Amino acid sequence: MDAFFEHVYTAVRRIPRGEVASYGQIARYLHAPRHARVVGWAMRQSPPDVPAHRVVKQNGELASGLLFNGKTQKERLLEEGVTFSQAGRVKMELHSWTACPL
Repeated sequence: MDAFFEHVYTAVRRIPRGEVASYGQIARYLHAPRHARVVGWAMRQSPPDVPAHRVVKQNGELASGLLFNGKTQKERLLEEGVTFSQAGRVKMELHSWTACPL
């Protein structure tokens, strides 16, 4: 599992500011399409240099209760220019990581 986590961290480090990817997108990017939950586990244990706040649910929902360097996921994403719907979800059509398959 540790090797897979490292691949996840490498992929997530590539997500540019202002863009997000879903757990499933990261799993598919790593040619492990059935491992979206494992990507989630990796994000919960990620080192500080991994921008884990840029990984969201497929529908743009945010992870619940996580803090990233003392800020909520939404605060971190707003600082990067990510926009949200009235329902509080990331507008995936505007901010999905373009290098990562949908």
